[in-house]
Amino acid sequence: MGINRRGFFKVSGLTALGLAGGGLAKVFGNVDSTHQAADTTSTPAEPKVHDGPLTAKRWAMVIDLRKCGEQHDCNDCTEACHLVHNVPKFDNPKDEIKWIWKEEYHHVFHDQDNPFQQEHLNHLPVLVLCNHCDNPPCVRVCPTGSTFKRDKDGIVMMDWHRCIGCRYCVAACPYGSRSFNWRDPRPFIEEQKLDYPTRTRGVVEKCTFCEERLSRGKMPSCVEACKHGAIKFGDLEDPNSEIRHILEERYTIRRRPGLGTNPEVYYIV
Repeated sequence: MGINRRGFFKVSGLTALGLAGGGLAKVFGNVDSTHQAADTTSTPAEPKVHDGPLTAKRWAMVIDLRKCGEQHDCNDCTEACHLVHNVPKFDNPKDEIKWIWKEEYHHVFHDQDNPFQQEHLNHLPVLVLCNHCDNPPCVRVCPTGSTFKRDKDGIVMMDWHRCIGCRYCVAACPYGSRSFNWRDPRPFIEEQKLDYPTRTRGVVEKCTFCEERLSRGKMPSCVEACKHGAIKFGDLEDPNSEIRHILEERYTIRRRPGLGTNPEVYYIV
């Protein structure tokens, strides 16, 4: 049977429309379920960056041990911190360098003497780091001034170029929050970040509350990396800050407050 040019295009057009209609029916026939699936798929929010530097009269941190303890194998905060600050990974515990890490509750709060507390607390993983004390003993014993407390926001800082490796600060810190480089750390940095200085053998190092990120309008790397909301950071002197509301509404403890160091890392238990 013959077909002319006009008939050919008419048939071809109807066929294409039919195929398209079938395809569209397959797509739009489940539009509700597709829409629902999209709603339940969460996209991680982009880290918030402020236009200018983040400032405070007194920086402090709150760690929710319950939220953190629920994530047994999560080390996102530690990995993020160590990555951006060029913390080396040595092959033995003796040389280990730590800025933020986990220890068991009974090691961290061994002065919380309560024989009737819940047993699971004794083995609860607790994030520990430099407490950025308001009365830091490490600053008092440093002979070169390489360890100092910033007047503007209370962060306990280190000038690694002035550190002579005497380790007086290591001995004075009652929290074990400082590490000493017994070996050259640079060959043991897996992915060196060129925008942050590396250290050398014979130098002490520790957490700095990510002061370099605060100056760029970013929150500390551990806070940003925590997907569970277990770490909060803010201005302790601001009565309207989130961290002040948390401390006023929730029961928190600090590490060895009886020593008079006034640590500025608080824990929700």
